Amino acid sequence: MTAFLHGQRNAITDVPGIRVGHYTDRRNATGCTVILCPEATAAAVDVRGGAPGTRETDVLALPNMVRRCHAVLFTGGSAFGLAAADGVMRWCAEHDIGFPTAARKVPIVTAAVLYDLGVGNHLAHPGAREGYLAAIRARRGAVAEGSVGAGTGATIAKLLGAEHALKGGLGTSSLVGPRGIVVGALAVTNAVGSVFDPATGECIAGPRGEPGQFLAIPEALERRTARMDALLENTTLVCVATNATLEPHHLQRVAAHAHDGFARAVVPAHTNGDGDIAFAISMGALAVEPLDLLTIGTLAAQAVEIAVLRSVAFATGLKGVPSATEWRHA
Repeated sequence: MTAFLHGQRNAITDVPGIRVGHYTDRRNATGCTVILCPEATAAAVDVRGGAPGTRETDVLALPNMVRRCHAVLFTGGSAFGLAAADGVMRWCAEHDIGFPTAARKVPIVTAAVLYDLGVGNHLAHPGAREGYLAAIRARRGAVAEGSVGAGTGATIAKLLGAEHALKGGLGTSSLVGPRGIVVGALAVTNAVGSVFDPATGECIAGPRGEPGQFLAIPEALERRTARMDALLENTTLVCVATNATLEPHHLQRVAAHAHDGFARAVVPAHTNGDGDIAFAISMGALAVEPLDLLTIGTLAAQAVEIAVLRSVAFATGLKGVPSATEWRHA
């Protein structure tokens, strides 16, 4: 099969109107990432993990009035980190961005969290100041990847607990399809599962075994204990964006396709202890035909696969947790 071409930056910012900014706190092993989309025409969300932490996701539901957002925030700090959305709201309000009401514009900032409290300082988490700084730093250009922003304290391959885990992170990608369609993805991988390259089937990150080796999933599941199962400290956060004009119900299907790409790269996915969630955003710049929905969904799934793989490839060790690359060369 002929591969799709990447966008100029191979980043979600290849979708016109999308900007990304990070706040990174490596000392405390946490951070947040904002995806600004003030001109978005529609948005959708699909929550599939059993332990989500979210804010302003119900507003995107199909029966409701707004069904769009001005920013998506991904943040560490578990539920405490949702406070960072206040800072993004403040930045949007200062720039006259929001849903119009009789009194003033109200920014819609949807947010989702991951659990990183066990990696660094468990008392530290992004708040309004950190969310505001991430919004200030949001740019249209290249996006920093790896152990930055919301991916700063992310860890993966935790089937056997933290002592066998590897460093996760943040990755992004973009693909260009026919008729000028562009789809970008950004993923923050903090999964309990192992990470595989769907193109080859190769495990690129699994629970640490002997130095330089990953444990296979069957062996990890055999060795798993009730104590390990009780650690609900995982989540992969995904956002896909497109320049195509799509209605909210179409975007809901694109968000489902995004989960397909995630589940092909991370095994197991959507567990009881993961807060896995996917957002989909339409920037409404390109008119498309109904038949293009399948193309957009296919691009979204593949872009998410690539973003997840890049989140692992660019991760760096932190607080005693090595990256997959570091462990392979141990």
